[in-house]
Amino acid sequence: MWTIALAMLLPAVGFAGEQSRAAEQCLYLTADFQVGQTLRYRFVTDRTVDIDWDPSGTMSRGRQADSKVTESLEVVVAYEPVEVDPYGLSTIKATCESVKAARSRSTSGRAGLRDAAETLAGKSFTFTVDPAGRLVDTSALDALIKEAGDAAFRPTTDTSRGRIKEPDMIGDFTATQWFLYDAIASVPSPSKGVVVGQSWSSQLSIPTPMVSRQGRDVRYTLGEVRPNPQGRLAVIKEAFSLAESPRRDWPMPYVGSFQVAGTFGFLRGYKFLSLEGTGEQIYNLDAGRPDSYKHTYVLKAEAMMMIPLGPNPQLTIDQTITMSRVTD
Repeated sequence: MWTIALAMLLPAVGFAGEQSRAAEQCLYLTADFQVGQTLRYRFVTDRTVDIDWDPSGTMSRGRQADSKVTESLEVVVAYEPVEVDPYGLSTIKATCESVKAARSRSTSGRAGLRDAAETLAGKSFTFTVDPAGRLVDTSALDALIKEAGDAAFRPTTDTSRGRIKEPDMIGDFTATQWFLYDAIASVPSPSKGVVVGQSWSSQLSIPTPMVSRQGRDVRYTLGEVRPNPQGRLAVIKEAFSLAESPRRDWPMPYVGSFQVAGTFGFLRGYKFLSLEGTGEQIYNLDAGRPDSYKHTYVLKAEAMMMIPLGPNPQLTIDQTITMSRVTD
């Protein structure tokens, strides 16, 4: 009888063991906060824009066939939990402690202009987020982005000329803040967790020097889990490509009709051709927070000139976006 009982028990024990091993492999990506513990991050975006004015090589000798513009933005944001509910919605106060923008040259021809993104320095906004990292209420952030957008326009009393917008890097700020938790928020079934090797998809914005709403598709893959004294680190690999159609839920800084100053206003009718790139994010599983990420990609586009003088100019935008947690 003992032999029969043991024979009946072994399959059950084996099944339970398999379930236990499967549970150990299943990882939960959560956004965790504690009142009194402020998280501080540094975001840096850099891009180089190469404009080929003569892709066919027909321009007369002596004329400049290409030009280059570089832009960068560095933002330090402190995230202070105001109300924390580990099973519901948490309210976070974010303060832009510093904002610095730079360009290799003024694309509008007006030197010494302050980038409108820098008006965000010292400003705060709140947002609510659930344990899966999904942003539930971004109304304060959206309003702040539009406030910065208003600062991008030249002050004028001559309404006959219409509004003129200066170059700005507000879109870069949006890309860093609106999608902070996207890698975990886009997991299709967060309650089931993820396993190493599993992939899932989402879409991020593409910050550019021109006025546009364009998305980049991202394919996230949980690559590995690294041991660490401060908590297990999930390594999330990212692959970027050009989205066929952009999402409509992230905010645009500007409304109404206006002219764009400088090079990227002289060009128009932008057509995005391709985007290729990769990234990696380090997410602390035990602390429930992102520790760092780095995105690099190349975007190719075509534009038309206000006054057609030949072939359409070709643009190549080499972009890097990084985030790192600032520790004391």
